[in-house]
Amino acid sequence: MKELILEKLKNENKALTMIEINDLLGLTTVEEYQKLQKEVNELVTEGKIHRSKKDKYVLMDNCSSLFSGVVHINKRGNGFVTIKDSEDIFVRKENLNNAIDGDMVEVDVQGEDGIIVNVLKRDLSMLVGEIVMKRNNLCFVLDDNKKDIGVEVTEESLAHCVEGHKVLVKIIKELRTNYYLGKVVKILGHKNDPGVDIMSVACEHGIIIDFPEAIDYELGSIPNKVKESELKDRKDLRKEMIFTIDGDDTKDIDDAISIKKEGDNYILGVHIADVSHYVTERTLLFDSAYQRGTSSYLADTVIPMLPHELSNGICSLNEGVDRLTVSCEMTINPEGKIIDHDIFLSVINSKKKMTYKNVNSILDDKGIPSGYEKFADTLKLMQELAHILRRYKENKGYIDFGLDEAKIIQDKDGKAIDVVKREQLEGEKLIEDFMIAANETVAEHITNMDLPFVYRVHGEPNGEKISDFVNLLKMLNCSVSVNINNITPKTMQELLNGLKDNKNFEILSDMLLRSMKKAIYSTNNIGHFGLASKMYTHFTSPIRRFPDLVVHTLLHRYLFECKIDRDTIDYYGKLLPNYCEKASEKEQAAIEAERDVLEMKMAEYMESHIGEVYEGIISGVTNFGFFVKLPNLVEGLVHVSSLDGFYNYVPELLSLVSESNRKFTLGNKVKVKVVGASKKERTIDFELDGGKNGNKQ
Repeated sequence: MKELILEKLKNENKALTMIEINDLLGLTTVEEYQKLQKEVNELVTEGKIHRSKKDKYVLMDNCSSLFSGVVHINKRGNGFVTIKDSEDIFVRKENLNNAIDGDMVEVDVQGEDGIIVNVLKRDLSMLVGEIVMKRNNLCFVLDDNKKDIGVEVTEESLAHCVEGHKVLVKIIKELRTNYYLGKVVKILGHKNDPGVDIMSVACEHGIIIDFPEAIDYELGSIPNKVKESELKDRKDLRKEMIFTIDGDDTKDIDDAISIKKEGDNYILGVHIADVSHYVTERTLLFDSAYQRGTSSYLADTVIPMLPHELSNGICSLNEGVDRLTVSCEMTINPEGKIIDHDIFLSVINSKKKMTYKNVNSILDDKGIPSGYEKFADTLKLMQELAHILRRYKENKGYIDFGLDEAKIIQDKDGKAIDVVKREQLEGEKLIEDFMIAANETVAEHITNMDLPFVYRVHGEPNGEKISDFVNLLKMLNCSVSVNINNITPKTMQELLNGLKDNKNFEILSDMLLRSMKKAIYSTNNIGHFGLASKMYTHFTSPIRRFPDLVVHTLLHRYLFECKIDRDTIDYYGKLLPNYCEKASEKEQAAIEAERDVLEMKMAEYMESHIGEVYEGIISGVTNFGFFVKLPNLVEGLVHVSSLDGFYNYVPELLSLVSESNRKFTLGNKVKVKVVGASKKERTIDFELDGGKNGNKQ
């Protein structure tokens, strides 16, 4: 009924009473009216319909200044409301009106800012915090200081808790505005136990860390090796030279690759674990994957989407064992265009579990590691094709932001002992290029069949934001020559290429990336702007991502079982939008958890380096100070109060300027001393080396 309600309200610009909506739909029975009430109330909670103070209802899309979305609170207490298919709306902390981080809200836009007028939904099902001692009593203190609420827990649920325990608390009821009663439902461990800090962050973001016990029954029916009976209708590729390339510690291996050359053309094979053979619809395993959405990689901790029996076992393309796969074989001409392809069920036996480190040694002509001798020529041929594919992508407008990522090194007790840059060398780029080719090919195949599907989409950037960025470049005396009136992937590529030689390239590249929209999952194929791709999906990681598992499920239905009847099309047409929305939400939660763990571990690392001096560059400027990024990507704040004299913030120049015209600007080199770091608060504080007068390089 929800779809019908929304459809009928599309052309109604005035707010209607429930009775008027009932008449509009032509409902006649009490039961139908009661169902209407329930559905309308749910649509209000979902932010799709606005309910006025007089209990009248209007479609949110028909409200000129009202929007619904999720509010995220930053460390300074201000909020940003994330709006679907639109730009975030800034909300000052005084206009939050009791909304807390993670609430679904209605926001009224006034000028450039918003005012929250209604909290639609609040998810406080589980909260993470620490048990502390106050006045000789054990109390619960919430970890997330962005949630401005009070929580007391029942005395009986504290029975097995001690001071320092990190716990999960379930809310029982609201006692008064923003004050709740809860109970401890899980002890994660003591705060000083290895790994508890990371698990606490995961739970804080709603990442599910345990599998239901009932799942063991389904796991028991799944074999630990491929049976002969499972090979029916599969192409046997077990004698082919197929291998995997992953990180040193990777245990959940989704993808394997192969290559041949026929005349001038390349035959690239991308062979992906056939997870959907084991994890089928309407099972606990499938539902669990849906609820999790993705595996989460937090420092060196992996919280898998599927149980280890699958992710590291029968589904993982381990060396020297038979594995069921879905293969995408592409014929690619010397220019990099895919001129033919085939998608089919297969069985492989990986000939080698390669690591990026060893592969890069071969591809960078630094020598052939032991055990790789017979693969060296094949890897060189793959490198040749990867370069061709990359040139072809770049000619279309593929955007490579070239951003560095940090990697945390921990000791056996889980303490951060180093922060280093994560390398992205030839081997990593090769795998990326091959996976993109396979994802595009699968997306194009199903698009041409005009069937419901899951796409990975990335919308065009907001023209105003790009215009602001170009104006900033001009203020920073960066020479740019691009047509911002016609923003295409090529435009963005030219913009980036024009900055390649700028000393602040990495900072400016990051700013440009943040001005663009987020990639999400959708059944509506609008293309992928960043990849300059007209159709794109995620096919290559079904062990780690739920959308990929769904794509494999659809390939089974459409291609291998040939179920493309009206009932099947209608079924997936209704089901897939929910899958996409949930997967996008869970992906964002995993990204935020990864960011928070990174900040926490960087702060933990710097706690051991108080008083030390480093050289860095100014990576961000605000009215309260400037951020400095060190060569290992650790970032800390120089607060304006630590500087000499009074400084004005000049946003158009991204600078702090003193009365004596001393200036701190984006990209300046500075020497800083570490004066504070807090793992708990996830903050790092710097001061200029030499005190308030400091040293600007």
